[in-house]
Amino acid sequence: MCGRFVVTTDPALLAARLNAADETGQRLAGPNYNVAPTTTIAAVVAPATTMDSVVAPATTMDSVVAPATTMDSVVARPEEPDDGTERRILPVRWGLVPPWVKADSGGRPLVKSLLINARAETLISSPAFRSAARSQRCLVPMDGYYEWMPGPEPGAKTPFYMFRRDGSPILVAGLWSAWRPDGAAAPLLSATIVTTAAVGELERIHDRMPLMLADHEWDRWLDPDQPAPAELLDSPPDISAIAIREVSRLVNRVANNSAELLQPLDRGNRPVGLF
Repeated sequence: MCGRFVVTTDPALLAARLNAADETGQRLAGPNYNVAPTTTIAAVVAPATTMDSVVAPATTMDSVVAPATTMDSVVARPEEPDDGTERRILPVRWGLVPPWVKADSGGRPLVKSLLINARAETLISSPAFRSAARSQRCLVPMDGYYEWMPGPEPGAKTPFYMFRRDGSPILVAGLWSAWRPDGAAAPLLSATIVTTAAVGELERIHDRMPLMLADHEWDRWLDPDQPAPAELLDSPPDISAIAIREVSRLVNRVANNSAELLQPLDRGNRPVGLF
């Protein structure tokens, strides 16, 4: 699965890298070294319609739902924009809320559990995800992600940090949704991260991993006019550039959020294959 990750890239820099328009405003509070469900992260979304038809100004989104976690979403535009950019970066909540979810008396979504991950194997058949999988796919940018492996002590788990050796962001597959309670002026934008079976040395830590996508795969995944590419969902991700680092158990506590969390437990990084 993917339940925690790291985002330190400034949205403006990310926008330049992805040829995207940064529309996050001031909704991101700088680097986040311990992104948990209901925090602010980065995601890439492919809408079936122009986002202008479903997104009210960002300043009104807080009136609908107090975000547990808001994410930046890079959204593919169905039509070529005048400014030459191909995508938009928008803030969205991590934890997908399907559009059919009912609202409680306070106008907040009635969800039994946070849909932070979606399995690639059942993406197009799952009632919770199949609608978004058809035309509302996204990418979630991250520096890296955490995963835990059972430790030598009963009940204790050892955290590991997975990241690219060259320090560039990892972009993983995701889905987005726009949820609007009755009478609300602004929708709640939310997203989930697609996971797949772990491969290589990553499998030794956990049996699931985020579905990482290479640069040349972004457009196919984001295209809202095409179904979810089966070859991307079925093919094992390329993890040749991924390194693994054992880190401190400080990351276990969501309140801990500093660069210290990324420091190796020992003096050397542990590249894939070198446990």
